[in-house]
Amino acid sequence: MKKIYFASDQHFGAPTPELSLPREKKFVAWLDEVKEDAEAIFLLGDLFDFWFEYKTVVPKGFVRVLGKLAEIRDSGIPIYFFVGNHDLWMHDYFETELNIPVYHDNAAFTFNGKTFLIGHGDGKGPGDKGYKRMKKVFTNPFSKWLFRWLHPDVGVSLAQYLSVKNKLISGAEDVKFLGEENEWLVLYAKRKLETKHYNYFIFGHRHLPMIIPVGENSEYVNLGDWIGYFTYGVFDGETFEIQKFEQ
Repeated sequence: MKKIYFASDQHFGAPTPELSLPREKKFVAWLDEVKEDAEAIFLLGDLFDFWFEYKTVVPKGFVRVLGKLAEIRDSGIPIYFFVGNHDLWMHDYFETELNIPVYHDNAAFTFNGKTFLIGHGDGKGPGDKGYKRMKKVFTNPFSKWLFRWLHPDVGVSLAQYLSVKNKLISGAEDVKFLGEENEWLVLYAKRKLETKHYNYFIFGHRHLPMIIPVGENSEYVNLGDWIGYFTYGVFDGETFEIQKFEQ
């Protein structure tokens, strides 16, 4: 089989569009490379540092990334998008314009007999209580309705500022390994294994690349990010690896 590719936490637009541009170009170069042997591509959230879809308006910018995703999807390669905590206000833009399905929670997939549970990872497992409370507010339909009444120049600028400056809203955590007993996505994966077996739990959100055994023939994977690590996951049909894009 061809390869399945996974990437997460690009946070394009942060801290400014100008400083984000080199990372966007690097990500587009990665997409150009992996499209040559990709069976499918999974994007696990926080592609943008902020995203909100008004009825007729989406945030300005990101043309290179969106154009490359459209090109790859039009070539017949499936792309799957999972919203993160920074782009959780996605609606149907990716689906209608790019033909890319958008997932708002974890989803299970099977490739070559291996089972995967895939998602962004925010709000899962114990801990992160401040963000969990905030997420309930952000995902409330009334909250989204109120925000939509802000002019985009005001609403998007305000949200971008808070996204970069406020760790409570961003859900950001220090990029530091906390130990298996404190990594809440590791604990989440072990708890899920009590009721159903998965070979791989693939998440983002933590910005720290790692692969940790969580059970018999089962691994928890965090993909890292495209801010400092430029890492991604690849499944070749038999094994899963985290690799670094060096270009």
